[in-house]
Amino acid sequence: MNILWILFMLFYNWLLFTTGTSVSKRPDVVNIGAILSFNSSIGKVAKVALEAAVEDVNSNPVVLSGTKLKLAMQDSKSSGGFLGIVEALRFMENDTVAIIGPQHSVMAHVVSHIANELQVPLLSFAATDPTLNSLQFPYFVRTTQSDLFQMATVADIVRYYEWQDVIAIYVDDDHGRNGVAALGDKLADNRCKISYKAPLNPKLSREDITKTLVKVALMESRIIVLHIYATWGLEVLDAAWDMGMMGSGYVWIATDWLSTVLDTESSLPSEAMDRMQGVLTLRMHTPDSELKRKFVSGWSNLTAAKSDNGLFGLNSYGLYAYDTVMLLAQALDAFLNQRENISFSNDPSLSEFRGGNLHFDNMSIFDEGNHLLNSILQVNITGVTGQIKFTSNGNLMHPAYEVINVVGKGMRTIGYWSNSSRLSVVPPEKLNTGTPSDHLYGVIWPGQTTQKPRGWVFSSNGRQLRVGVPNLVSFRQFVFRVGNSDIFHGYCIEVFLAAVELLPYALPYKFIPFGDGHSNPIKTDLLYNITTGDFDAVVGDITITTNRTKMVDFTQPYIESGLVVVAPVRKLHSSAWAFLRPFTPMMWTVTGIFFLVVGAVVWVLERRTNDDFQGRPRKQFVTTVWFSFSTLFFTHREKVDSTLGRLVLIIWLFAVLILNSSYTASLTSILTVEQLSSPVKGIESLATSNDPIGYQNGTFIDSYLTEEYHIQKSRLVPLNSAEEYERALKDGPQKGGVSAVVDMRAYMELFLSTRCDFSIVGQEFTKMGWGFAFPRESPLAVDLSTAILKLSENGELQNIHDKWLTRKACSSEGAKQDVDRLPLKSFWGLFLLCGSACLLALLLFIIKMVRQYMRRSGQSSQSQSAPIQSFLAFVKEKEEDDNRMELEDGQSRSKRRPRKMVSNRRVRELDESVNDSDHASVCGGNVNEVHYVV
Repeated sequence: MNILWILFMLFYNWLLFTTGTSVSKRPDVVNIGAILSFNSSIGKVAKVALEAAVEDVNSNPVVLSGTKLKLAMQDSKSSGGFLGIVEALRFMENDTVAIIGPQHSVMAHVVSHIANELQVPLLSFAATDPTLNSLQFPYFVRTTQSDLFQMATVADIVRYYEWQDVIAIYVDDDHGRNGVAALGDKLADNRCKISYKAPLNPKLSREDITKTLVKVALMESRIIVLHIYATWGLEVLDAAWDMGMMGSGYVWIATDWLSTVLDTESSLPSEAMDRMQGVLTLRMHTPDSELKRKFVSGWSNLTAAKSDNGLFGLNSYGLYAYDTVMLLAQALDAFLNQRENISFSNDPSLSEFRGGNLHFDNMSIFDEGNHLLNSILQVNITGVTGQIKFTSNGNLMHPAYEVINVVGKGMRTIGYWSNSSRLSVVPPEKLNTGTPSDHLYGVIWPGQTTQKPRGWVFSSNGRQLRVGVPNLVSFRQFVFRVGNSDIFHGYCIEVFLAAVELLPYALPYKFIPFGDGHSNPIKTDLLYNITTGDFDAVVGDITITTNRTKMVDFTQPYIESGLVVVAPVRKLHSSAWAFLRPFTPMMWTVTGIFFLVVGAVVWVLERRTNDDFQGRPRKQFVTTVWFSFSTLFFTHREKVDSTLGRLVLIIWLFAVLILNSSYTASLTSILTVEQLSSPVKGIESLATSNDPIGYQNGTFIDSYLTEEYHIQKSRLVPLNSAEEYERALKDGPQKGGVSAVVDMRAYMELFLSTRCDFSIVGQEFTKMGWGFAFPRESPLAVDLSTAILKLSENGELQNIHDKWLTRKACSSEGAKQDVDRLPLKSFWGLFLLCGSACLLALLLFIIKMVRQYMRRSGQSSQSQSAPIQSFLAFVKEKEEDDNRMELEDGQSRSKRRPRKMVSNRRVRELDESVNDSDHASVCGGNVNEVHYVV
């Protein structure tokens, strides 16, 4: 290959010489630099990788067309602090076209300012601080993944396991602070948060670590994210082990520093491995390829030949360091193809620093630096890490991470994260649309358990849970205070205590009364104290409403209690006209009308053919009315012969059966059950009136009635006790009282248990419940909800209800409020069916009559001067008379004899003869037919 390249170059130069063409010569050597921490896990791997990459570029003349790279590396020391910055400044005194590094984000912030001034591109394979992508540092190019995506992976893990709060332990420098800030933003996107931040001094000691972990152990959250340098990361885990924080219940999520250490240091003590069992960590994912396999397989030979630290493993940062050189070489080739010259100029602003050991005046500006930067950002190649291409915001495309579980003597990959598919058990490059996403393999957590940790415990810092309790003056069966102490009893308190007993952990608490004890406290004000931090929880008769859920989180409701209306009632005694009460007046009227209508329709349908419906008009009217009302008892004697009449009758009899049964059931209820009557029928009638309405002071009911039913606030009267309820209801609107009281059913059932003069009227018009309140996103709300469900399932919740809220005398007597009479709307479908049947039958009857009339008119030779009167006369005729006339017309046409004149007397004689003949024919006799014509 080298011989062919030499021959090609000789031929190319000869061609230029013979044609007289002259071109500027590409530089033989291009200076690049690297700033590393040689003794760190990242630095020592990157040093070998960079040297190997430069050798590969220089040994392949195709890459830079004969130009060689000259790499100079500076050790920034392990700290990456001031001494490292000084080394970087000395390094930049040479004419360098690009710098690889620095390794640490803190140094990258400082060196980036110098790179901006000297226009030298800065390519870092290890500085992951997300803020380095800002417009402040245009010459900084990150050739590795940003912590922005690493923190997105951590946030998705927290969301996947349904945790809410995390604790962040981090180094208090640019790298740690900005990484944790990105974590907070990503957690907020998933409706999670960092509940406590534990910064560590960059110059920390074991004592500092212990003090910080003591504070962390006192927090409620057990999800700990460790974003730190590898130098101190293992020390933090070791201290956590000594403090018992690596046991069951804890979750440790280390960023990619831990996977870097484990990939690099293959000779970690077994004790160190034992102390990090169950920890989750991340690793930058690089897809499998032939280039990667070839590089990994030769890694041992590279470390043996180029490292003075012995053999060590290859980590992801080493792969990105190798690709950084390849990327830079590709960009330089494109740059030299366009420019083919590299020039530097002195910076006049640095001339005042002439002299001294730092030689600032020797630093030169790279004149074509911006052009090389553009070439770098436009590179699109495939390296050992996969595709190398930059997005518009300066990040590498297709960010991906592996989620790793430290188990035994090594690590186990439990899934992958990518910017497009989020969590998955399939590598991103192999993921297709049919593969299930948002899934991870099982994890062995700290404490050698496979059960997912709850993620939090109640704080063990000695502080009790401050529970606010309303100091009620009414309905003390729910909550009541014992004297002036902090002891409370009642239904709500006992449910809370029973639920706390079912929690899998101890919950120290302290009841704090809220209210002056003279009037019921306002429940919304009580809940507001949770948002201000005065209370950690609220226990009592707290109704769950939409507005309140915007302030706090509620548990599962432990009692269902909607709003009802209570009003004075009076007993209804039986009267002589009690039999009319089952139906409303309109119902009686419509029923009577239908009896007559059905009778009339049947009479019309049956009159022409049925002798029972014929006769004199008075007889027909009486028969029709009798027939109509006799169907009520199914005792009608008249036969119905026609098909249409039978259709109408059977549908009507079905309707009568329904009406009869409903009437009987309603009348039985009226006569056998005590009836209560009230002018108030429910919330609708109450809202449309102008009477005052009572409600319990301190509740949400006044705002609810105002907003939902548009009841004027001036009509609402606040009441504080059951005694005030009773007094206001007895006085009524005329004496300054109220016409009704609106309150929760649970209160009203207790109120009515000993007061028989009042009753619930109408239906319960809301469906609500009571719950215990906690701060937003509090895990206690979830755990207590689970406990309440267990109480409901094992029957204990019902036992507590029966103990405190057992109803007495009046509420269990079976008395009921005056029910509404059966209205017309309950039977309109039945009447519609009957009416439709009658109309249909009449329509078909009329069509039949019209057809018969038209057929008869066509057969008759007589003229019809008044067709309507003729049709009505036809309808009134009996059907057998019509048939006889048609028969006579037919006979007269078929057997007509010659005409002759006869006298009137003879006509009468012939008439009598014809009548006798007709009579004899009907009786079956044989009589000669007589035909005559007048």
